[in-house]
Amino acid sequence: MRENLILQFTIFALIAVGFLVRRLGLVSLQGQKSLTNLVIYVILPCNILHAFQFADMEMVRRNGLWVLGISLAIQVVCLFYGRLVFRRGTEAQRKSLRFATFCSNAGFLGNPVAEGLYGADGLSLANIYLIPLRVMMWSAGLAIFSGTHDWKATTRRVLTHPCIIAILLGVGLMLLKIQLPALLLRPINALSSCNTACSMLVIGMILSGIHPRELLDRSVLLFSLHRLVIIPALVCLACLLLPLEPMARGLCVILAAMPAAANTSMLADKYEQDPQYATRLVVVSTLLSIPTTAVWCLILA
Repeated sequence: MRENLILQFTIFALIAVGFLVRRLGLVSLQGQKSLTNLVIYVILPCNILHAFQFADMEMVRRNGLWVLGISLAIQVVCLFYGRLVFRRGTEAQRKSLRFATFCSNAGFLGNPVAEGLYGADGLSLANIYLIPLRVMMWSAGLAIFSGTHDWKATTRRVLTHPCIIAILLGVGLMLLKIQLPALLLRPINALSSCNTACSMLVIGMILSGIHPRELLDRSVLLFSLHRLVIIPALVCLACLLLPLEPMARGLCVILAAMPAAANTSMLADKYEQDPQYATRLVVVSTLLSIPTTAVWCLILA
């Protein structure tokens, strides 16, 4: 429990630093976007490779298929869950609500939490968990906003995403028991160690851009309740019925408890579907996820 509290304090402190540096003007909006791209396209893939290089292969073999199957089930159920629960509001608002219900920020925010709780083994399982989420995000998720179903372009986008490439490469190296040479492994590890700090700084910067009065939106608060409390509670109950190891169970629950994906606001902006409302979903659920994640960590501990 002490380690969990230290992890939560560290995350909160890093988010606070990101909030302050953005508010004080030490980092511009363009700088924030550049840091986000650096995390997604460089640091996070290195973090994934690092995890598979140091993971317990036997543990991943025992739990990998379970985690993959549970993640796929969560994405499919949440796809219909969002359609069932969020029927009010404008069409643009409903699109953001439904997208954010099954597309959480489990990669950007969840990976540092998984690594902090369970180390390299947990991070490896987390990246397996994220495969269905990333596929759904760029297929069904994109179709929600665009209204089109170009599966050829979607397949290409998914397979060429740096995180997907890193997962496939990491799994291949682990199964073949190939250890990267120090000449490559050391710079990968150095970049990987930046993941938690850089990710939390970006989240703090995002939070700095919203006025407190904008937080008081009933539909946004209701969405946060579903995303951060009800959905992970249902996942927790379902996992208790399965023969899972504690790490795999805890990992599925904590990743199901992540806030709305940052891509919610980016896709809403691209397709002109009320990006201001989508941004409120992301920011408010991210802000509220700080205490709820702490509570889930304590429960799982």
